[in-house]
Amino acid sequence: MIAPDLEHLLRELAPQVLGAVVRRFRDFASAEDAVQEALLAAATQWARQGLPEHPRAWLVTVASRTLTDQIRSEVARRRRETLAAMESGYVMQAADIEPEVSSDDTLNLIYLCCHPELTRSSAIALTLRAVGGLTTGEIAHAFLVPEATMAQRISRAKRTTKDSRVPFRLPAAGEQTERLGTVLHVLYLIFNEGYSASWGELLQRNDLASEAIRLTRLVRTLLPQDPEVAGLLALMLLTDARRAARIGLHGEAIPLHKQERSLWDRRQIDEGVRLISSVLPKGSVGPYQVQAAIAAVHDEAVRSEDTDWPQILALYDILQRMSDNPMVRLNHAVAAAMVHGPGTGLELLANLDSDERLKGHHRLEAVRGHLQEMSGDTQQAIASYLNAASRTASLPERNFLLEQAARLRLILKHHPVRRQG
Repeated sequence: MIAPDLEHLLRELAPQVLGAVVRRFRDFASAEDAVQEALLAAATQWARQGLPEHPRAWLVTVASRTLTDQIRSEVARRRRETLAAMESGYVMQAADIEPEVSSDDTLNLIYLCCHPELTRSSAIALTLRAVGGLTTGEIAHAFLVPEATMAQRISRAKRTTKDSRVPFRLPAAGEQTERLGTVLHVLYLIFNEGYSASWGELLQRNDLASEAIRLTRLVRTLLPQDPEVAGLLALMLLTDARRAARIGLHGEAIPLHKQERSLWDRRQIDEGVRLISSVLPKGSVGPYQVQAAIAAVHDEAVRSEDTDWPQILALYDILQRMSDNPMVRLNHAVAAAMVHGPGTGLELLANLDSDERLKGHHRLEAVRGHLQEMSGDTQQAIASYLNAASRTASLPERNFLLEQAARLRLILKHHPVRRQG
């Protein structure tokens, strides 16, 4: 079991190290394997001996040596030497480590993954794997496709980057603009996985969310006049500001309308509001700016009941015209329910039942349960909550949904008349 602090450090360093190794060897798949070996070695040695003076350089050195050994066809001999060194208690010394590289190759790695010869979906999947550290299953979940399909897509993308002659560096200004949409989508998905983990025991993965914000700030320094870069950064800040209020004392999920808003990070909210307010009047409004505006409306409400739902619904109307994303339509249904009543929201959800991208997704059933509860259809709400709980791989979300079903069962027990809705 790796200590949480060490695991966090290794996660943070992984994309930086991979970027450095890919830059040197131009072999994405082999570099990824070598970096994984280096991370495993670090998890063992650092836990026993403590951190080296330059952790990133340590990892780059170990991964680079592994690849050099493979290139020289001396893998078997080097493995024997490594085993012998481990048996003798040898620990890598500072003199063995190459000098620290000051540049952060992570952004370069993102642009390499967003290769012009890759399809947009393949580029995003590869970047989520290399930079975000997401598993193939997590990426498949984000794309709403089978895991086997995603594995093939990532494998093909790695081969394409290996066979290409595109240099490992930040592209020229024109190329940056070409690839920007894909880069921003990648950062958006990394943030989403960090803010609301799709599987496991944790509701959120703060390391991923923080890294997405850091990288988006980096992109903004390169393209300070781009309104969608500013919009995405604002969206991340305004959403991440609620982080501390989303989890209860026992790790349970707390929905937005029940959160203690005094726990929200006002500094982040103020920065996000300033950002989105500065770019919206300039025209050329894109989907990230609209989403940031929606987040700002939520964050500026002192109480849940003060939320300006008509404004949010109007913004979702605009967003729907920009995007065919089924999650946008799902959120639009919620906003419509808050303005026009749950019946309207449930009608909109019925239209989503035929969307193959949402088939089997737990959030569709979770929203349905919430709106059925609002309408007084308690029995159906229980069934929808249980259905949603059976579909999610996130333990906190599953527990939350099961708790909602249990709460409604208790209501039925004491108020049986509600069985008729």
